[in-house]
Amino acid sequence: MLKSNYKLGILGGGQLGKMLIQAASKWDLQTYVLDPDINCSSASLCTSFEQGSFKDFDTVYNFGKKVDLITFEIEHVNTEALKKLENEGKLVYPQPFALDIIKDKGLQKEFYKEHGIPTSKFQLFSSKKEIIDAITKNVIQLPFVQKSREEGYDGKGVLTVKEEKDLDLLFDTPSLIEELVPIEKELAVIVSRNPDNDTITFPTVEMEFSSDANLVEQLICPSKISEDQDEKTRDIAVAIIQKLNMVGNLAVEFFLTKTGDILVNEVAPRPHNSGHHTIESTYTSQFEQHLRAITNLPLGSTKLIAPSVMINILGHPDYEGDAIYTNVDTCLKLEGVYIHVYGKKITKPYRKMGHVTIMDNTIEKAKTKANIVKNKLTVISNEK
Repeated sequence: MLKSNYKLGILGGGQLGKMLIQAASKWDLQTYVLDPDINCSSASLCTSFEQGSFKDFDTVYNFGKKVDLITFEIEHVNTEALKKLENEGKLVYPQPFALDIIKDKGLQKEFYKEHGIPTSKFQLFSSKKEIIDAITKNVIQLPFVQKSREEGYDGKGVLTVKEEKDLDLLFDTPSLIEELVPIEKELAVIVSRNPDNDTITFPTVEMEFSSDANLVEQLICPSKISEDQDEKTRDIAVAIIQKLNMVGNLAVEFFLTKTGDILVNEVAPRPHNSGHHTIESTYTSQFEQHLRAITNLPLGSTKLIAPSVMINILGHPDYEGDAIYTNVDTCLKLEGVYIHVYGKKITKPYRKMGHVTIMDNTIEKAKTKANIVKNKLTVISNEK
């Protein structure tokens, strides 16, 4: 049942919140957003905007009391306030206990180990000194990857250490050290689950990363992997969300190694960059699916309408200031090109400013158009 006065609370007002609001508007849901930035992407679209920290206990608790259901578009929120609201009968999805595991990459990896989920080998350390001592004692060897246990996102908090000179760059923070596995492809699956334990997965996608920004540069759907590999990634994604007993969307990122192993890299309990193409390319978008899941409605079809490529629109590495998008008209002349601008007024180097989904009847044709868009569509500053 839908009610026009149903109040959906969203912690975080970035682009994910904006696209969630756009999906919610189809059902006339009232959307309440909490974010520290009064100019965030969601501020002008939501029913009610509150400026404040989603990390502050009292702010989150008092915000949550005003709405019927609370969700979030960023992991770094105050889960203690969410737990209190949940204990008082407020619906909070995804649940805060699952979020506590996921937002700490160390707990996340231990969860995989405990439940037999395939992932790369890892060790946990509390400081830079501990890591250096472990290297000296040959407990860990180069090369490896260091990840901050908390607060990392969009490539931040991740360091690849290949040579001794890289050790000077180590984070002096609680972190995990993973072996550097030989990667053939990086894959992702979004799985959704409602309170009735219905689950469904979106098609597996293949991600190509920018070496400069450590962000997704291009996403391909469907991925060019075998049926067995596709089935395995989907089965693992379903297993993780069920073992977490989590409601909502869960994005699961994988490494396909050069030896054919499929390893879980990390997960995100929300709509995710790896699912933006679904707005146009599948029968149900990831944003509508998240709403269906958390409101316990039937999960929608994830059938692919057409092969697609998604590229992120990133801020130009040499510019910062008011954003101007160039060659939009050239790109929109191409059939099957859908441009999404997130509404961020200021562009910064490699900042996510939007995305473009390109669809065609074959991946090869979509890729050809995507290359044109990637070379033409840029974000510059009018100060330059």
